Amino acid sequence: MPEPVRRFAAWCAVLLLAAGVGYVGVRLCSEFRTAVTPVLLALLGTALLGPLYRRLVQVGVHRSLAAGLTCVAVVAVVGGAVYIVVAALIDTGDEIVSSLKAAAKSLARHFGAAGTSVGDLAGNAKELLAKFGGTAASNVISGVSVVGEGLAMAVLALLLVFFFLRDSDRVVGAIRGVAPGSSADMVEAMARRAFEGIEGFMRGTTVIAFIDAVCITVGLLVLRVPGAVGLGALVLVGAYIPYLGAFISGAVAVLVALADRGFVIALWALGVVLAVQVLEGHVLQPMIQSRTVQMHPAVVMLTITAGASVAGILGMLLAVPLTAAAFGVVHELRARYATG
Repeated sequence: MPEPVRRFAAWCAVLLLAAGVGYVGVRLCSEFRTAVTPVLLALLGTALLGPLYRRLVQVGVHRSLAAGLTCVAVVAVVGGAVYIVVAALIDTGDEIVSSLKAAAKSLARHFGAAGTSVGDLAGNAKELLAKFGGTAASNVISGVSVVGEGLAMAVLALLLVFFFLRDSDRVVGAIRGVAPGSSADMVEAMARRAFEGIEGFMRGTTVIAFIDAVCITVGLLVLRVPGAVGLGALVLVGAYIPYLGAFISGAVAVLVALADRGFVIALWALGVVLAVQVLEGHVLQPMIQSRTVQMHPAVVMLTITAGASVAGILGMLLAVPLTAAAFGVVHELRARYATG
């Protein structure tokens, strides 16, 4: 056979083998999601909380105590943030829902039958939710099982964060111990680059999410858009899902402004959302995440879509940081082979 044909066949075999291994890995992770999910969440938490833990150790706090205090701090912060978000959404939820209903009615007046169906759907939202609730209530045991599984995974993830932080100094030795032959240096470097990618993504995303939420909330308050605090909470949560979360939260904010304050204020609200997104894309992202793995927006969108198809919302949350880790490994391998 000609040499080009043999090379093409070899590449096809490699791609098929890689795809098969990847598929088996995804299926195994799906089957053992109760154990895999806490580990992945713990890695994200460790990457985010590592600087606080190291600061406590530097001032003389014992490693176990420092890890414990860090876990207590994250429980307090996450619990407080969840309380604030839920309270804000509860306080402003009726205003947001009524505004969306008004927007649907406005669409009905302007677009006729198509808009009327949207208005009917909004008007019957409570009935639909009641039916959904009745269907869910008919399977209480399954619902309790799902809630219990979620709580168990959350507790396990928190315990894993404690151990990952406390025993972080032993990780390098463990990695080098399991590395085959003389590849210990390369495996250690790859692991470091992967964790640095996750760490940089988590820290940068948290800072950017907070800035975005504050800016949009202030803009909506100035425009006197109802439910501004709740909409800002949606922006804060949605920022952890790049592009898609910002699009959804921004669209809801514009719809609420259109319903309650009219077309002109809706345009101003759209301008606020777009201005914040431009600020994020051209200023915040380069400044805050300049040392992390940079990915093209198309790659991010494909990654989010793949994560959603595999594990739903959780997959959307985990897809981008895991891809950042993979990019870090690829860059490390490229640098080593380029200098080799």
